[in-house]
Amino acid sequence: MAAASPTSAGQAAETQALEYLQGHGLQLLARNWRCKGGELDLVMLDADTVVFVEVRYRLHAAFGGALDSIDGRKQKRLVLAASLFLQKEPHWGNHPCRFDVVALQGSHHAGRPLQWLKNAFEC
Repeated sequence: MAAASPTSAGQAAETQALEYLQGHGLQLLARNWRCKGGELDLVMLDADTVVFVEVRYRLHAAFGGALDSIDGRKQKRLVLAASLFLQKEPHWGNHPCRFDVVALQGSHHAGRPLQWLKNAFEC
């Protein structure tokens, strides 16, 4: 059996994160929302809060693991993309917003517990 490509593994991790968050009452607003400044993996609604979710998948922790991969540069790109999303979708502009990270690690992440870090960073 051939190993999954990094792209398909990342998509599978994103799907698992989406299903997990929906199971916790969040509603999907957008998936893989792209703009000039980057991409938002998932944009969800948690009650009245717009949640920008970064899904991080790592095969192993040799290079710091999934949660450690959200450095200052990545945070700035996410904040820029979120700002552009709110400009393009102004009806969400008056809602509170937050940035969450969902991290999955390991070669067979399906069914494994994931880490959901609410309010992972401030902007």
